[in-house]
Amino acid sequence: MHWLILIIAGIFEVAWAVGMKYSHGFTRLWPSVFTVLAMIISVYLLSLATKQISLGTAYAVWTGIGVIGTTVYGILYFSEPVEFLRIFFILLILIAIVGLKIIS
Repeated sequence: MHWLILIIAGIFEVAWAVGMKYSHGFTRLWPSVFTVLAMIISVYLLSLATKQISLGTAYAVWTGIGVIGTTVYGILYFSEPVEFLRIFFILLILIAIVGLKIIS
């Protein structure tokens, strides 16, 4: 259950990171409100997950989900570059997340 909470926290991390882009530096009201709410939810869920998952592992997985999610979102919706090395290193992050789950 704590791993599911951690994954959801990571998804909310993606949401607030993307929300920051749409808020234009917190100058647009509703995207800013969405971003702040997503931040609060994400950190709260992370704190719940750390009750059973070690802090280092939980934080690494949380940020890893954020990196992967925002990169994919940027490629799909902001026309960010799709380069071999970029995808390779993102896959390494994914492998590290899976590895942390396996050893935890």
